[in-house]
Amino acid sequence: MLTLPDGRLVPLATVARVSRVEGPVQVGREQGNRMSVVISNVRERDLVGFVNEARQRVQERVELPTGYYLEWGGQFENQQRAAQRLALVVPVAIGLIFLLLFSTFRSLHQALIVLLNIPFAMIGGVFALWLSGEYVSVPASVGFIALLGIAVLNGVVMVTYFNQLHSLGHSLDEVIREGARRRLRPVLMTASIAAFGLVPLLFASGPGSEIQKPLAIVVIGGLISSTLLTLILLPILYRRYGDVRHAA
Repeated sequence: MLTLPDGRLVPLATVARVSRVEGPVQVGREQGNRMSVVISNVRERDLVGFVNEARQRVQERVELPTGYYLEWGGQFENQQRAAQRLALVVPVAIGLIFLLLFSTFRSLHQALIVLLNIPFAMIGGVFALWLSGEYVSVPASVGFIALLGIAVLNGVVMVTYFNQLHSLGHSLDEVIREGARRRLRPVLMTASIAAFGLVPLLFASGPGSEIQKPLAIVVIGGLISSTLLTLILLPILYRRYGDVRHAA
């Protein structure tokens, strides 16, 4: 019933025709424009690859009317924004770490040798992601950043002790042999504590597991490769390129 200005009540059918039609349940607006949201959950494949394929198919098969446009948001938008920030932050962080290493060892060769632990760690992280079926995401990228610090720390422990032995007058062969043997336990302790602390995240389930699991997989896999290669390859690189004659 509708109330007229004079107070009378009349049925709605007397002034309008009412019929049931199909249409949107709710009309959403953003920045003054009508907006319709289509939600999709991506499983068993990487998010960026899915969006790129979806974009291509939509472009090929869907012709939008004039005035219509598409925006790909959600987790994909967050990931793209985070990737842009990481592309700037990570090189700056590595550069600052290199400056600190150079000021510590006073040797360009030794600073570069320590930085080589970073790709050593990346090898294990990438292989762990491939083995587990996960994909490179923002949490996985954060895991690679965490690996950066632990890998550099292990390298500093090794190279610093090599320099100490050399300053005591040991020959280069003795420095490499004794240094690697005596720093085996500290390096293993540093890596194992960080790895065992993340083991519960590997079995996480429920809300938040999509963030915790990739991070743990990257860190644990990277620690394994970084520790092994640090103990084996770093002494070899130090013996060849360490420039111990000019080390502090």
